[in-house]
Amino acid sequence: MADADHEALFAELCVKLGFCLHPKGQARVIAALPNGYDAAMRAVFAAEGTDPGSIPGDLKRAVRDCIKAHAPLP
Repeated sequence: MADADHEALFAELCVKLGFCLHPKGQARVIAALPNGYDAAMRAVFAAEGTDPGSIPGDLKRAVRDCIKAHAPLP
């Protein structure tokens, strides 16, 4: 399960964007964060079993913006 720092991120991904990730999927996203927002965005789609190449740009941008808003990189 996500720690308290990431709960808001995963709640928003689920409620607003429809990506309700299981704990293993959440761990994939958190592990991808050090590699940047695009890597974390791809991890969201991978956790859902979806190829990011088949996702519309607007949805990819919305997921990336959500991650950026809740998980600022140093």
